[in-house]
Amino acid sequence: MTNGEIAEVFERISGLLEMKGEKSFTIRAYQRASRTIERLPTEVDAMVRNDEDLTEIPGIGKAISEKISELVNTGALQYLVRLKDEFPPGILDLMQIPGLGPKTTVRVWKELGVTTVDQLEAVVDDGSLAALPRLGKKSAENIRKSIKFARSKSDRVPIARAMSVTRQLTNSLREGCPGISQLIVCGSLRRFEETIGDVDLICVTEDGDKALNTLAELPDVADVLGHGGAKTSVVLKSGLQVDMRVTPADQLGAMLQYFTGNLQHNVMLRDRANSLGLSLNEYGLKDVETGDLETFVDEESLYDRLGMQFVPPEIRMGESEVSAALAGNIPKLVDVSDLKGDLHAHTDWSDGRDPMETMVEAAKARGLEYIAMTDHSVGRGIANGLSIERLKGHMALVREVEAAVGGIRVFCGTEMDIRADGSLDYADEILKELDWVVASVHSAMGQDAAVMTERVIAAMKNPYVSAIGHLSTRLIGERKPIEADYEAIFRAAADTGTVLEINGSLERLDLKDIHIARARELGAMLVISTDAHMTESLRNLEHGARQARRGWCEAKHILNTLDAKQFGAWLAMDKSERSIKSAAHA
Repeated sequence: MTNGEIAEVFERISGLLEMKGEKSFTIRAYQRASRTIERLPTEVDAMVRNDEDLTEIPGIGKAISEKISELVNTGALQYLVRLKDEFPPGILDLMQIPGLGPKTTVRVWKELGVTTVDQLEAVVDDGSLAALPRLGKKSAENIRKSIKFARSKSDRVPIARAMSVTRQLTNSLREGCPGISQLIVCGSLRRFEETIGDVDLICVTEDGDKALNTLAELPDVADVLGHGGAKTSVVLKSGLQVDMRVTPADQLGAMLQYFTGNLQHNVMLRDRANSLGLSLNEYGLKDVETGDLETFVDEESLYDRLGMQFVPPEIRMGESEVSAALAGNIPKLVDVSDLKGDLHAHTDWSDGRDPMETMVEAAKARGLEYIAMTDHSVGRGIANGLSIERLKGHMALVREVEAAVGGIRVFCGTEMDIRADGSLDYADEILKELDWVVASVHSAMGQDAAVMTERVIAAMKNPYVSAIGHLSTRLIGERKPIEADYEAIFRAAADTGTVLEINGSLERLDLKDIHIARARELGAMLVISTDAHMTESLRNLEHGARQARRGWCEAKHILNTLDAKQFGAWLAMDKSERSIKSAAHA
């Protein structure tokens, strides 16, 4: 089982426990276990089979460790079976409707007898749902939209799940075939698209037959679609299709290019090749007149042969990148190595897994020069948000940890709720004591566009709000983005000196690429943040950097490419003076 599949089981348990009315401590324990497992770089399945002690994973106690072992070894979990038996069949399907939530699910079941999505849609249509106390027409209409969204989801897989499955798969392939010298993921996953159709693997090895046989015989394979020659296609038990091709090293460049660019990009490159009297295919460039094939060991050589700049994988989308490459106008896109700090991280003071000192030490070990501790504000009760009294203790600890760890700046911060009416969770006299304030929407996500736009802009106008976190609130494949006038928000961000966050969590990748590009064009400042809830999630900086690259961002567009001294100087400015230009001169 993949980490994602195991995590999903524990997320289901937490939802069912909330429906039962269990204590919040118990619910959070399963939620935390789910997040920990999903984001763990090590495959839990392998740990169980190797008889490793799962309780050494922070946040995994003896009881949950035993449940993980049972799940991996048997493929089922009796505790979940017993929980499900307490509810009608179909109740878990209801809980998958974005925005419904466990409490509302219980209400529609007990008060309206609703146990299926079809029944839910029926009570929306006949007005029964809107008639429930504390629900109303607006909430009912939002649920109707959520049902439509859930049914419209394609067969494409969210990138978080695809990356988890692919990581486990490539590890298994390398273990089963040590002779593999290179194994590179291509296609939409290499382009870092938010959803993935299938996975393309390019393999370089001296024993191609063994590599292909290894793939076909893996225990995670449900069906072999094709097997022979230099290619094997399989469907995994997860439902994801994987196509692996074996190539000689001297043809690797052409193979990578061919199976990375989307259809439109590759058509543009074939047109360019044709204009030079060449024909482009997955093996290289063929001279149309002589039939001679020119091969390439790397992609850079291939693009150079076509008289173009190298086009980074993330922007091979068949839009303006080819004309830009021909004109030599592709900029040096931001890289994770450019990032000097992280400005959105959680600890065990709210809903994070690890203590503050552990998070800071991990950030330092990754080479970061600064990090902001942004635990949730008081309004996020489910996330153990900080009361004013606890916030003051949190601020004091930040200074202690900074002194104790040394060699890294630690900023006092918060991720503060923007309430439904546009007001904020903390008063200004509290906010002015903080170094960094991330304001985020966590509730009332179904507001109409005009109301939501004013709500976000009202937060931006606050002199102490540094940044807006995960603006669209989307969860890829699970929750649709808020409706808002994004253009107006981007302009307001530039006007007010408010930074917009590129959230590197794979579940979010928020802002999306087109919004990043437009915000950048309008002069809004951007920051790449991890939204880390555990040390392992600090790697989200890499994901955020790749998302920023899809929006054609350079280092100069990203606030946390400033070093600690520069960022401190920028932070010391009055908010009204902050801008991209001022950041460049900090």
